[in-house]
Amino acid sequence: MTEAAEGFIRTHTAVARPPLVPEIALHLATEITPIWQATEAWLAKANIEPPFWAFAWPGGQALARLLLDEPARVAGRRVLDFAAGCGIGAIAAARSGAARVEAADIDPLAAVAVRLNAALNGVSVATLAEDLVGAPCRWDTVLAGDVCYEAPMARHILPWLRSLAAAGAEVLLADPGRAYLPREGLEPVRSFRVPTTRELEDREEREVTIHRLLP
Repeated sequence: MTEAAEGFIRTHTAVARPPLVPEIALHLATEITPIWQATEAWLAKANIEPPFWAFAWPGGQALARLLLDEPARVAGRRVLDFAAGCGIGAIAAARSGAARVEAADIDPLAAVAVRLNAALNGVSVATLAEDLVGAPCRWDTVLAGDVCYEAPMARHILPWLRSLAAAGAEVLLADPGRAYLPREGLEPVRSFRVPTTRELEDREEREVTIHRLLP
């Protein structure tokens, strides 16, 4: 599937730089509807997730900006970019001197996109196309951008992310005001105003707060 997936990604995206993180180049969709329709047509039989990997979502941009501004947060550390999407957080961690970076997403097409994007930026990122929830902690820092957009997703991942924090990892949760962000057990770290489009959001800018998730 890898060769066909790479061809699909290259055909339906263009290399672009997210507004908050222009240092990083990514294969991104330039218009939403065509890639969603193409993905449905190409992957209908494979039961693949919608192409969230084709967009630099506000939470991921904020995490990447934080790491590029403050590289000491991850320098020499083992980092996981969870629900990585396009991998912008993982790429920023690698560029900031992390010892090892893993990017995990349940969508195998996202894993291919992360590999292409990492190569585009000249960094090394290990990709995992699997659900890591329940895995024992092997990371020093865990990045989770914009993951509280659905109740089932939040219920599935938050207990595990808190267990990683209890095991000693710094879990950075970046949220642009999604409905299912927990109301307790969060320590604000930094906020960013992230430009977006009305194709993706209901406004042209999102305020993203990065929280440290407490055990």
